[in-house]
Amino acid sequence: MNKIGYHDKSWISCTPLDLKNRITHSKCQCKVVCMSVQQANRRKVAVNPPELEDAQEPPLHLYKPKEPYTATIRSVERLVGPKAPGETCHIVIDHGGNVPYWEGQSYGVIPPGENPKKPGSPHNVRLYSIASTRYGDSFDGKTASLCVRRAVYYDPETGKEDPSKKGVCSNFLCDAKPGDKVQLTGPSGKVMLLPEDDPTATHIMIATGTGVAPYRGYLRRMFMESVTTFQFRGLAWLFLGVANTDSLLYDQEFSNYLQDYPNNFRYVTALSREQKNRNGGKMYVQDRIEEYSDEIFKLLDGGAHIYFCGLKGMMPGIQETLKRVAEQRGENWDEKLAQLKKKKQWHVEVY
Repeated sequence: MNKIGYHDKSWISCTPLDLKNRITHSKCQCKVVCMSVQQANRRKVAVNPPELEDAQEPPLHLYKPKEPYTATIRSVERLVGPKAPGETCHIVIDHGGNVPYWEGQSYGVIPPGENPKKPGSPHNVRLYSIASTRYGDSFDGKTASLCVRRAVYYDPETGKEDPSKKGVCSNFLCDAKPGDKVQLTGPSGKVMLLPEDDPTATHIMIATGTGVAPYRGYLRRMFMESVTTFQFRGLAWLFLGVANTDSLLYDQEFSNYLQDYPNNFRYVTALSREQKNRNGGKMYVQDRIEEYSDEIFKLLDGGAHIYFCGLKGMMPGIQETLKRVAEQRGENWDEKLAQLKKKKQWHVEVY
C-alpha cells in the first residue's frame, strides 16, 4: 500500500490503512493524516447510489435507544498534530447503507457497558454531528464519519489525569479498532440541514473545534462530489476556531477547496494560542467575525444562511460581538436576530 503524502491532492478510493502509514514528517511538525481527507480536487467524484437523492424529507429516528443499529468501525485516525492540546479522531463507521442520513444530521452512539447511575441499564446516548455527506468517505452510501475529541479530566489540585472521570463514549470511539461493533441511533436533527433550494446561496459557517463536523459534509457535497441534483455555484465561507495550527481539523481538505474554488470558498481560522486580536488578546472566532462584520452583515441582509456549531460556551461571546457590531451600524440586534430566525437563515447546534 502506497503512503499518502500530506499535500497529495489526488483522489484515491478509501480503504483502511495501517495508521503508521499516515504519519508524515517535516522540519517543523509531524501530522497524522486521515487518508479520506486527501481527496479534494477539481475533478469531482462519482457517488452512489443515486437513490439517496430521491427522498423528499430527511430520514429521522430510524433506530432508537431501545433498538439501536449495530454498525462496524471501519477506521479510526488521529486528526491533530503533536502540539495540539488533546486528541481528536476521525472515525469511519460502516452502517451498510442501513442508517441513511443527510448532511447536517447527527448519530447517537451508545457506548458498551453498564450505566453506573442505572445498574443493569445501558449507557445514555451521546450525540455526534456527522462529518461526511450521505455517501460517506468511500462515496458508496455505506459509511458515516464522526469527528470526536477524546474527553479527559484533569484533577485541578494535582494536575494529573483522572481516568475514572474520562468521557466514556469519546474514549470508546477513539480507542476503537477496525471491526469493532458500535451501537447507533438516529439519525436526528433538522436545524443544521443544508438548504439546497438555491445553489447560488451564501453559507457562512462558524465552528469551534469538532463543531466543524457538519461543515465538512456540506463542503464535500458542494466541492468534491458529483451530485446532479445539487450543483453549487454560491459562496461557502468557513470560520474555524481552534487552539493552534496543530489543532486545525481537515485543514488540507479545506485548503484544497480554497485553491480549486477561489470564487466560491473562503476559509478563515482563529488560533487562540498563536494569534492576537486587535486588542492584543487571544484570537477567538468571534474576533474574526468582528473583523469581517461589514461583509457578514451585508451578506445576511442579502439572504445568506449563517450556522454555528461547537461548544455551548462559544455562543455568548459571538452574540455579544454581533450585538455590538449591530449597534455600531445603527441596527437593533434583537430585531435583526428575530428576522434571521423568521426567514430561516439562522442555524445553531451547540453542545
